[in-house]
Amino acid sequence: MKLFITGISTEVGKTVVSAIVTEALKADYWKPVQAGDLEYSDSHKVEGFISNKKTVIHPNSYALQTPMSPHAAANIDGITIDVSKIEEPKTNNHLVIEGAGGLLVPLNDSDTIFDLIMPDYKVIVVSRHYLGSINHTLLTVEKLQEKGVKIGIIFSGDEHPTTEEIILKKSGITFLGRINEEQKFDKVTVKKYAGQLRPALKSF
Repeated sequence: MKLFITGISTEVGKTVVSAIVTEALKADYWKPVQAGDLEYSDSHKVEGFISNKKTVIHPNSYALQTPMSPHAAANIDGITIDVSKIEEPKTNNHLVIEGAGGLLVPLNDSDTIFDLIMPDYKVIVVSRHYLGSINHTLLTVEKLQEKGVKIGIIFSGDEHPTTEEIILKKSGITFLGRINEEQKFDKVTVKKYAGQLRPALKSF
């Protein structure tokens, strides 16, 4: 199973969810494009969150110096991101793939994160509650439906019933679980949520 993790915006909990899903399935992890924070990248964070010994963290196809949109960070580094050079790592294990920001974050003048999602991927949308998040979530789902992929959702943050109910009702996508607000996320917290989400993920 190949699971692509995307968010409705930045800072919605995508990397924590990626770690939880990786731990739940003892999957491999891959972030194709990392922009900025190379000393403590999302790959480093996921590696620090998981407890199992099976997961392999695969290297980024592009590791860019500046924490900006990938197209702009690449420009600063004096390169152009070539999507044809972003090759999915070969593995016999489940693979968790983490996007960067939302679906339409540009990689270059023509390609976006959306273009990295292959037909055989299942996509998990991470939605965090804020004013405007219903719109952002439904637009993300609508865009993903263009690819005909299976879509699930994980809500990040404290429960907001009216928001969650209308998103699930209007989108018809699979509810996989919720990651609540926590004082901190560490191996123990990630393992707890991995146990909670494992049944839903395995049947997704």
